[in-house]
Order: sequence, then structure tokens, then C-alpha cells
Amino acid sequence: MTTRRKFIAGAAVAPAAALATPTLAQSTIKWRMQTYAGPALAEHVVKPAIDMFNKIAGDRMQIELYFADQLVPTGELFRAMQSGTIDAVQSDDDSMASPTEVTVFGGYFPFASRYSLDVPVLFNQYGLNEIWDAEYSKVGVKHISAGSWDPCHFNTKDPIRSLADLQGKRVFTFPTAGRFLTQFGVIPVTLPWEDIEVAVQTGELDGIAWSGITEDYTVGWADVTNYFLTNNISGAWAGSFFANMDRWNELPEDLQTLFRVCCDQSHYYRQWWYWGGEASLRVHGTKMELTSIPDAEWATVENAAVAFWDEIAAESETKAKVISIIKQYNADMQKAGRPYRYG
Repeated sequence: MTTRRKFIAGAAVAPAAALATPTLAQSTIKWRMQTYAGPALAEHVVKPAIDMFNKIAGDRMQIELYFADQLVPTGELFRAMQSGTIDAVQSDDDSMASPTEVTVFGGYFPFASRYSLDVPVLFNQYGLNEIWDAEYSKVGVKHISAGSWDPCHFNTKDPIRSLADLQGKRVFTFPTAGRFLTQFGVIPVTLPWEDIEVAVQTGELDGIAWSGITEDYTVGWADVTNYFLTNNISGAWAGSFFANMDRWNELPEDLQTLFRVCCDQSHYYRQWWYWGGEASLRVHGTKMELTSIPDAEWATVENAAVAFWDEIAAESETKAKVISIIKQYNADMQKAGRPYRYG
């Protein structure tokens, strides 16, 4: 924390985008943005979009990009953005502890999606955008754009071949995913993102349920775990770009539009980067052995998710509305058949 305070106070730690930032005019709008992702992952999930924005915006506006926990811990991102300490954030609602009715659906809400395309369709065609916009407007934050990331799998030191193998496993995962998985004996552990690799090596963690196989290779987790479970608890992580409402409203309309376009570019990049990476690394990757829990046994987990949905829906009217949309969407996909759903 001492180091972090010095960083915030302006110690000699350069922001991630500083070296690429052009000489700025005196009137240049300057934003600070922090992502949930560490440096290696951010190179794919956000940095290309921010670099593009800065290049096009030029001396009209520049965004300084910071990585996971550089300015504030991930769990404090929402408050920092709401107060204006940070101007914009890329994260899921759950990880940054948003005080909204939709927070529980951020990150990996169990079995809400099967494929990455499910997330943007839910937001753009089934009404989630409007609900998120209303919820964040209440608390002084602009919800700009939601998109999908990778599916949620376990990568572990010991093999997982049955539900019994999950008993007692200390796993780094998202808050809501952890809440769901406790019924199967999983012990959720919360740690700073940059500490995860060492925590696996020292035995503090038995595994990770935070990503798909692409991230495992990209960030180094494939180097410290031995097995990758092909079953997943969600088909895609749901995350968003957010901004402090006042800072957003101060932007000229064309810069708001440019930021949205760059967000869309980021969503598109992740669609193909993860989709191709997940398949390629399963087939050609050499660092982790693939394991599976039989479909009949895994159906227990899928059925438990439906009960979990009802538990969440009972908590508030807004949550019930989101659950209703998720149920309707998945029923539609099931009825649509192949390629939308198989069996």
C-alpha cells in the first residue's frame, strides 16, 4: 500500500500509455483509466483500443491506461471512478464491487451464456443495456458498453475428473461464481490479481476458475498449474467500459462517439482472439493436460445453476427482471437448435 500511495501521489512510475502519448496541447482532455487486467492480458483486452483512441483523438484527448491494481485495488475501482479519482474503468461489475442491483451478473454468472456471442445479444437485443444504463445512472456512473470475454474453466494443480475432486479446493474466482461453487465444496479465495501465480506455487491456492485457456497461457498460469478442466460454469465473462458521469458528459459528442467505436473494436478483437485461442490451445497447447467431468455428472451443476438463478431473482425486482431475460434468451436459443444450442 505504501508503494501504491506513492504511485498515486505521482512517484516516478510511468503510466502504461505514457511512452506512446504525444506532446499534448494545453487544452488536451486527459483521462486516467484502469483495467481489471494485468499487463500481459491488457495487451489484448484493452490496450489496442486505447492506443487507437489516443492516435485518432490526438491533442484533443489522451487516455492514460493503468493495469490491475496500479492505482487502486480492483475491488475499489467503482468507488474511485464514482468519486473522480479515476475517470474510466474496464471491469466486470462483480469484481469492482458496484453498489447496483446488476452487480451479481457481472463476470461469470453461472450458465447465463454458452458462447461469447450470447453476451452482446443479451445486451443489445434482449434489453440488458437499458437495465444497466438505468442502474449506473442512479450512482453517477456511465455504463458505456458491455462485451464478452472467455469462458470460465478450472485450471488446477491436481486433476479434476469428478465433482468429488472439487471438494476442499482453494480456488481464485469471481465473487458470484465463488458463491455458486461453494455448494460443491470449492473454497473461494480473494487475492490481488498479480499475486495469483505465486499463491499457486506456494500452495495457498489449489487452482483458478477465472478464465479460459487463452488467459492461462497469456498471463503465465499455465506454467504453474497442471490440468485444465474442459467443463465450464459460464460460456463467457461479461464485462464493460464505464466512466465517471460528469467526465463523460463533459466530452464533446464526437469524442463520446469515438470512445464507443474503440470500445466496439475492443469487443470485436476479443471475440476472435478468445474464440480461436480457446480451440487452438486445447489442440496444440503443451502446458496443461485436459480433463473432463462426464456430462451426466456435470448436469448436476447445470441444474444447480437454475436453482441459483431463482435464488438471485428473489432478492429484488430488478434482479428478477434480469433473470427473466436470461431464462427467455436461453429458452429461445434452445428452441432455435443448431448452431445456437446442441441438445
